[in-house]
Parts: sequence; structure tokens; C-alpha cells
Amino acid sequence: MAVEVRHLRSLVAVVDEGTFTDAAIALNTSQASVSRAVADLERSVGARLVQRTNRGALPTVAGTRVATHARRVLEEMDAIAQVATVTGTEVRVGYAWAALGRHTTPLQRRWAAEHPGSTVVFVQAGTATAGLLEGAADIAVTRRPLDERRFASALVGVEARYAALATDHPLARRRSVRMRDFAGTTVGIDARTGTTTEDLWPPDAAPAQTRDTHNVDEWLTLIAAGQAIGITSEATTWQHPRPGIVYRPVRDAPPVPVWLAWWRDGDPPHAAALMHLAAELYADASSS
Repeated sequence: MAVEVRHLRSLVAVVDEGTFTDAAIALNTSQASVSRAVADLERSVGARLVQRTNRGALPTVAGTRVATHARRVLEEMDAIAQVATVTGTEVRVGYAWAALGRHTTPLQRRWAAEHPGSTVVFVQAGTATAGLLEGAADIAVTRRPLDERRFASALVGVEARYAALATDHPLARRRSVRMRDFAGTTVGIDARTGTTTEDLWPPDAAPAQTRDTHNVDEWLTLIAAGQAIGITSEATTWQHPRPGIVYRPVRDAPPVPVWLAWWRDGDPPHAAALMHLAAELYADASSS
């Protein structure tokens, strides 16, 4: 006979309550049902687990050990049930650097108004898939293409590129910059999750060198210290304002595409609605 969850719950209840009668009350069932469940479990494990006495029920040595393992199993079962409950009401959206920039909070508020009982939660995950591969997110915001064999994606908008500069950098005095202004400089990049590569510049206007960083905070710290300058999407300017750093639009830089992505073999229930709302917010911004 296979061990079932009801067997484990009955044993733990008997051990905790001290009698079969009180265990039945705690489980909102009959005493006979609890007795049968414990007896079935004893047959499955091949050992006496509970010693029945005139004063109640006492676990045997084997019963104490099985009850300890049973508690762990029941805790994991409860955790699984909690995940299922949260998954039905919560849409987890991963991002590596800047979520949806200025559209992040409006999207969350509109979603809550249009989908009562459901919440969009943004989760920062500094990985190439923004939390998809790691299971941290149902949907991911990405500004670089993912492996099309594993992930489906939809373009929801584009963003302008901005230079990130220390406040005392000579370019910080300008209202905007051009791509050629990066020539001969040191540019901070995040090769794993960032939107900037050396291919962004023509050979005759390329930076002198690049400095690799591993997350947005490290990138900002490098720039604030004057050790590099950066180029990033508009979303970063909204998500990461920082003392000692200014952002200036790069007038002739190609825009940054923004996709929502998810596992190709498992469309999240709210993917279509989320894509529609995000695309609408980007479209409204571009027309204003």
C-alpha cells in the first residue's frame, strides 16, 4: 500500500494531540478514519508507530522518527499548495536592469485596476534570461534577443539611448551627445545582460576600451567615480537616478527594442493581456 498524505497527517495529529479522539477533532474527521489511516501507514512501513494505552496514544521509537519525516513532507506539501495559490493571483515579471522604466508603475497600477485579484510583481534577476531560466519569473523584460528555440517573445516598444556620465565629465555640460563623442573613451558595459556592445559604434568612432561590469550598481559606481562612461536605454534613467551621475540623450544612437519573453512550451495565462498593456503604454508615450 502506498503512503498517502492523509496517512502522514493522521500520524502527526495523533503524536501532537496525544489521543486518536483529539487527533480526529483537530483534523475534522472521525476517530475511525484516523485509526484506519495510522494502521494503513504502519502496514506500509512494516512497523508499529503508535502504542495505544489507557491514557492515550504514544509514538514508538519508529513512530517518532516517521513523524519527524512526515512533518517535513507536510511542510513541503503546504509550500507547494502556497505556490499554486500565489501563481494564480501573481504575475512575476523578471528584469535584469530597469524593468519597464517609466512605464513600470503605471503598468502595475492599471493591471491592478483592470484585473482585480491579480498583481504584477517585478523581480530583478541579473541573468541573461532575466529570471526565466532560473524559474524566478513567469515573463521577462529583455532588451536583447533570447534563444528562439526555447523562448517566445513579443516586441512591446522601443527606447532611446542615453549616455551616463559623471557630473564633472566634460560631456555632462551638454544637453545631448552623439555616438562619435564616445571615441577614445572608456565605456562601462555588462556583457551578460546589458544592451551595449562594441559593435554599436563604427570602427572609426569606437571607444578606446571597455570595462566589464556585472550589474547595474557596479556599472553606476564605475561611472560616478569617473572611471568610465556608459550608454544605456532610457529605462535606466528612470529606474536608477543616482547622485554624481547625469544622463544625456544620444541623438544618433539606434533605439533599444523592448521585448516581453516567456518559455515557448508554456505560455503564462496573462501573457497576452500583459503584452497588450505594455505595448499600449509605450505607444502612448511615443505619441505624446
